[in-house]
Amino acid sequence: MRVLGVDPGLTRCGLGIVDGGRGREADCVAVGVARSSAEDELASRLLAVGDEVERWMDAHRPEVVAIERVFSQHNVRTVMGTAQISGVIALAAARRELPVVFHTPSEVKAAISGSGRADKNQVTTMITKILGLSSAPKPADAADALALAVCHLWRAPMMDRLAQAEARAAELARNHRARLKQAQQATQARTGGKKK
Repeated sequence: MRVLGVDPGLTRCGLGIVDGGRGREADCVAVGVARSSAEDELASRLLAVGDEVERWMDAHRPEVVAIERVFSQHNVRTVMGTAQISGVIALAAARRELPVVFHTPSEVKAAISGSGRADKNQVTTMITKILGLSSAPKPADAADALALAVCHLWRAPMMDRLAQAEARAAELARNHRARLKQAQQATQARTGGKKK
């Protein structure tokens, strides 16, 4: 599976392409950052980052896009910019019929380092080791994008099994309700609809 990991940001948007192999094998295909100038108008900034992300999607052909879920911060402007970029990226993926999955920062940290409270340096160190890179990806947004991609690679099988189990449970529940309804109707037919 090829995953595009995205650490959304209006000024710097981390991008990482990772190929998954058997088990926990993962290979870095590309890593970088899409940038926009804080001096530009918002629409121009969204367009600049969106265009770069679309170039990556077209060049690398990912099978899924993993985006960091926006979480509450003290700086509302930062949250808004991050959410807007996430929307632009999700739209670009939808136009290409690519599934989009959101992972929280703590999910990514736990998958990569074993601790949901790991700091950026720990995540960067671990992702460098996991992918066998000769040097740490910079800036941190790029390392975070790779971490998102690897997180999704490692969590996807479990998420698929969970979705299959939930679908099977829903099917069993529907079948049970249908049989119960048939039994009730048969009972009513035998008794002429009279309650005892």
